[in-house]
Amino acid sequence: MAKLSMAWPDIAVIFLYLGGIVGLGLWAWFRRKKMATSASAYFLAGGTLRWPVIGLALFSTNISTIHLVSLAQEGYVNGLAYGNFEWMAAFLLIVLSFFFAPFYIRSRVATLPDFLERRYSRACRDWLAVLSIFSAVFIHIGFSLYTGAVVLKGLFGIDISLSIIGTATLTGIYTIIGGLLAVVMTESVQTIILIGGSACVLAAGLSSVGGWGGLAASVDPVKLTILRTATETPSLPWYSVFLGYPIIGLWYWCADQTIVQRVLGAKDERNARIGPLFTGFIKILPVFLFVLPGLIADGLVRQGKLPAINDSADTYSLLINHLLPVGLKGVVAAALLAALMSTVSGALNSISTLFSLDLYKKWRPQTPDRRLTHIGRIVTFTGMVLAILWSPLISHFQSIFQGIVALICYIAPPITAVFVWGVFWRRASAAGALATLSIGSALGLTVFFLDWFKDRTGWNVPSMMATFYLFVICSAILVVASYLRPHRHTAASEKLVWSSPLAALRGRSETKGLDYRMLALILFVAMIALYIIFA
Repeated sequence: MAKLSMAWPDIAVIFLYLGGIVGLGLWAWFRRKKMATSASAYFLAGGTLRWPVIGLALFSTNISTIHLVSLAQEGYVNGLAYGNFEWMAAFLLIVLSFFFAPFYIRSRVATLPDFLERRYSRACRDWLAVLSIFSAVFIHIGFSLYTGAVVLKGLFGIDISLSIIGTATLTGIYTIIGGLLAVVMTESVQTIILIGGSACVLAAGLSSVGGWGGLAASVDPVKLTILRTATETPSLPWYSVFLGYPIIGLWYWCADQTIVQRVLGAKDERNARIGPLFTGFIKILPVFLFVLPGLIADGLVRQGKLPAINDSADTYSLLINHLLPVGLKGVVAAALLAALMSTVSGALNSISTLFSLDLYKKWRPQTPDRRLTHIGRIVTFTGMVLAILWSPLISHFQSIFQGIVALICYIAPPITAVFVWGVFWRRASAAGALATLSIGSALGLTVFFLDWFKDRTGWNVPSMMATFYLFVICSAILVVASYLRPHRHTAASEKLVWSSPLAALRGRSETKGLDYRMLALILFVAMIALYIIFA
């Protein structure tokens, strides 16, 4: 990547951000110091989170350095096509708000494996806990640390190993000490910095390229469309978006502890429902803030206003170098750090929660809260070390963004199947769920190795289609096994299945404040309109 030319005001902004965000995280802990040894306070912020904080924290945990750099790279190469991963998320956040968040809050579970135990069995809980820890270490933290290290090396010349260790240490300080409350408070601020810094790049780019009209006149028209044919974009045809994304999206947004933990810490059901919808509205922005700048770079190169880009990974750094004045470069650099640290901190906190509450406390039920909190901090540190060791192997993938999507595609199908069938089909059984998790995970691992060694195996199935095929197989396993070994419902599990999808729409209307149903309708219509405009 091209190195940034940084002046002292830019350096000052970066150090001010780093000091401020760590200080905010520690302040959040000191503010509730008396609650710090409580497991509920440490892992779920004491159930005090309101929808604005939940919404901002969900967005911040989701957005990492991968998005800022890799989506700009994809925008330069493929135009708006990879924006589907941002806009399709809004529909899955509606699903979270309507169908999953109510059950999570009503049952007051601390983790999603805890939810699976109440719906199915203890064995399902243990299996999901291990899978969730695996995904947090190797997907959320590993990819983020590696991408951040590559970016920081390219922009500032910092050694990759030093960058990984330094960033992980700074993030670990407030995450280990402050727990979820520190994480969501810092994530809320980081979201604002992230959006503000990215908006600076977008505004400067649009001004330089001559506005939307200048951009449209300079680039291939197909790059301005978001849905493509297999001929136009072989790696992401339109049908793979509609068949594959719901599978990975349902896991990511509705059944992944790292993401959903913010919802689990909600003050009440209303805040748990509205928070994800707020995130859905914010998710409209990344296509313009992260993908469009890459397309703008393509237009500027064609206009002769930017030098030719030999390596598409240079796209974001070239935009920063050539378009932003002194001071704003520091703001964007802080945004890059915000994206990295927020994702890592959220995943570290979920790892400590999963291990402490789902595995350790089940092994030793009488463990006091103070001991659980201490164990959670140790596990946070251990997870960080494992992610650091895994990070260098990520260079195997041709594209970092496509690499993380592929890994998610092989993990998600069995988890998505047991959650979706579990809340919508009363006959989904514990035996069926366990068979699906075990066999589905083995199949996913097999496909992962086929893809990893595809030069030898000849595997050429796009990951987004592979996840759809795996989901179909997992669903068949669950249905067959459930008929063979029917489920015996408990009083608790009976309450965790919708009698019909429409049951989620019923209930008392919100007379004070926002009504989640109206917000969901507005979000749904807005997303359909955007797809019509850009299709």
